[in-house]
Amino acid sequence: MSNYELNGAPLDVHAPDSRRRLAAAHSAHERPLCLCRRPPIPMYIAKLQEAFIVKRMPGTGSKHSPDCESYDPPAELSGLGEVMDRAIKEDPENGETTLKLAFSMSKGASRNAPVPGDGETTTVKSDGTKLTLRSVLHYLWDQAGFNRWTPAMAGKRSYPVVRRHLLQAASDKRAKNAPLSDSLFIPEPFSQQEADGIAERARRLFRSIAGVRGGVRKLMIVVAEVKQFDDARFGKKVTFKHLPSQPFYMDAKFGEKLQKTFGNEIDMWNADEGAHLMLVGTFSVLESGFPQLEEAALMAVNSNWIPFETLDDHLLLQRLHADGRRFIKGLRFNLSNKKPLATVVTSDTSPNPVALYVVAPESEEDHLAALSALVKDSSLSAWFWRADEAMPPLPEIEGFESQSLDLEGV
Repeated sequence: MSNYELNGAPLDVHAPDSRRRLAAAHSAHERPLCLCRRPPIPMYIAKLQEAFIVKRMPGTGSKHSPDCESYDPPAELSGLGEVMDRAIKEDPENGETTLKLAFSMSKGASRNAPVPGDGETTTVKSDGTKLTLRSVLHYLWDQAGFNRWTPAMAGKRSYPVVRRHLLQAASDKRAKNAPLSDSLFIPEPFSQQEADGIAERARRLFRSIAGVRGGVRKLMIVVAEVKQFDDARFGKKVTFKHLPSQPFYMDAKFGEKLQKTFGNEIDMWNADEGAHLMLVGTFSVLESGFPQLEEAALMAVNSNWIPFETLDDHLLLQRLHADGRRFIKGLRFNLSNKKPLATVVTSDTSPNPVALYVVAPESEEDHLAALSALVKDSSLSAWFWRADEAMPPLPEIEGFESQSLDLEGV
């Protein structure tokens, strides 16, 4: 929990009078101060519908204390550094964030072939100035806090919680000159008692964008938990766990390439009964009322909804959970799968966070050189696990000394 000060007086954002104080400060363009460091760090107040939220100023996340809610690892240790202030632009004055998308939200009347993600650029070619579909999912996951973990969160995460926070994370974002939430479909939590109502509300939404209007088909973004992939009479289909009555369809080539490109994510999901497989995609709705995927990417998350890329990632997360550690999981956004990033950054080590790196045994020389440069330029201490060896002890809570990366030993 963070401690704030506003106009020289303590600010408890949960106190009964906090909304009045935040509303007045928002109107006067006054900034609260976060007291996690000395000197205090300026924040800003965003208005989300009728609520007022204290948020960190853009680019200041790494200046906060690791145990502060506003702490973020240095952006260069994940894929966020490549897209922040280019594809993602925060405006503290109005509290809105503008996203530049590398994919279309409409298409011509003709039925062009859908586009599955590819393993390197995740759906389309991008130079970092625009967000791919995977990047949008990573950003929403980051904003919703589902790449963060503290032991107090154990047993408190579920699909309804994930959905609610993802929708909240999207509520102050804009893309293509419109609110992102207007184009975002996340299925309601399924219950047998509400099944008919849930299905009808989904059909009503689909009908609202069905067919060709003004010469174009409108697209929406779906974020949903996969239940299964199947063959359809013509092509393929995916069924979502919380919308079992309405599959999303794909042509055969698209479905095959999607499952091949993200075979690693599918295999890890299959191997762990507690894991979840998330799909992000754009979809149109045919005149018949059936949703059709146009682009898509997949992301595996563990039982605590923390994303992971490899089995080694998964094992490290299991160790961190078992040892009761606090941490932030690095996300790639647009970053190539071949480029290094910090797998995890601790938020419970003193006096500073520690970046945890997993070094795959098949790492090539260029990758190791890039990793060495990343570690050298980083202000954080480093911990390494060569994944073909036994995992070393995790960084001590107090006084961890940085490891060096011995390239000859990899």
